[in-house]
Amino acid sequence: KYLLNLITVGDQVEIYAFSLADRSCTRLVPGVVTFGLNIEKDGKSFLYALPGRKDVTIYRQKWAAGKAVGEPQVALKLPFAFPLIAGGNAYDFSRDLAFVVYARPSGHADLYLLTQQ
Repeated sequence: KYLLNLITVGDQVEIYAFSLADRSCTRLVPGVVTFGLNIEKDGKSFLYALPGRKDVTIYRQKWAAGKAVGEPQVALKLPFAFPLIAGGNAYDFSRDLAFVVYARPSGHADLYLLTQQ
């Protein structure tokens, strides 16, 4: 029923929902500069990453019927930074946040274990 999309440049940087039924757009999270979204398995929320100076935070935004529900919540905070864009998408993460992969051009390779299962 809806497509989630991003506007990453210009005056209206935002995450929005596009209704396939009436071809309208609804702002979900305005002012967010990110490069990708993941819809959680239950379809009731989506995840997006925001970089900080020394970390990256992945937020969870609940949504229903094409509209945001409540405020975004921190889903995962990584204690290191990486670029969201580096000649294309420089990161990805699984919908259950079990895996985060990223590239750091001109950097060295790191392996960071968040939890041991």
